[in-house]
Amino acid sequence: MIEIKNIGVFTSGGDAPGMNAAIRAVVRTALFNEKKITAIYQGYQGMIEGNFCEMQSRSVSSIIQKGGTILKSARCLEFKTKEGRQTAFENLQKEGIDALVAIGGDGTFTGANLFSLEYGIPVVCIPGTIDNDLNGSDYTLGYDTANNTVIEAIDKIKDTAASHSRLFFVEVMGRDSGCIALNAGVASGAEAILLPEKDTAISELIDMLETAADKNKSSTIVIVAEGDKNGGAYNVEKHVKQKFDYYDTKVSILGHLQRGGSPSSFDRVLATKMGYHAVQELLKGSTRVTIGIRGNKIVTTPLEEALNKSEFKLDEDLVKIAQVMNI
Repeated sequence: MIEIKNIGVFTSGGDAPGMNAAIRAVVRTALFNEKKITAIYQGYQGMIEGNFCEMQSRSVSSIIQKGGTILKSARCLEFKTKEGRQTAFENLQKEGIDALVAIGGDGTFTGANLFSLEYGIPVVCIPGTIDNDLNGSDYTLGYDTANNTVIEAIDKIKDTAASHSRLFFVEVMGRDSGCIALNAGVASGAEAILLPEKDTAISELIDMLETAADKNKSSTIVIVAEGDKNGGAYNVEKHVKQKFDYYDTKVSILGHLQRGGSPSSFDRVLATKMGYHAVQELLKGSTRVTIGIRGNKIVTTPLEEALNKSEFKLDEDLVKIAQVMNI
């Protein structure tokens, strides 16, 4: 096992609350272990362009409470080519970087895994995505904060819905994963939740809405994950309105506000734990693994397993609970 002397840290893909807290933990844990720590700005793009900066303890002062990522992020098509990855590796060698901590989602993990396999550089990943759609961890960084943001928004929408006896279709992020929609729907008392993983026909949704109308509900909220097979909130609203005119209908797309904001206490602590353990795993000789939390215990999972979408499952117990709560 080659002694690690200089750890590179970067964020990639969509930003998520808690990324800065993870960066802070990685930097200070590396310095505590008397290792050099180098920031790579703008993810894989910065790796190819040689956008590096040595970090000190004070470099990460007062960032634990900030959303987004101080290291910036960028989509990088060039890194998907062998030539791009070769340039990135040569730049890392010039800078003396001999190990990496990557913070991001499945695209970040895929790139890190391939890069490590090709060039043998040790890599440990930290799951930073609000979608909570990676195997190997009960929670990903940013998921808790995003849920709180969505719930706060829905609570405010419900005030307006009740005042005007309206039916609101609220679209939340989740192209392939319904985790935010499911959890926020249960926590906010939504009457129906449409998920990418579940086929909910418009006729079935209308049956739910008719039941709510029969009970003289003054307002109704339907949560729609953006990846729902019916085509998103506007499409669902259009079809429902054609067949069901009990309510005045409105659509609210929450959009990117779900990714921003100061991270919750849970995300700050989780990010700190994950950042600390990512460095410790590198120093123990681990590579091509992701840091995760199971129960209250930090664990590692091989990247190939973390990226296996066929293994990812929604919380079926919560799906059943949502159905019961909607009566």
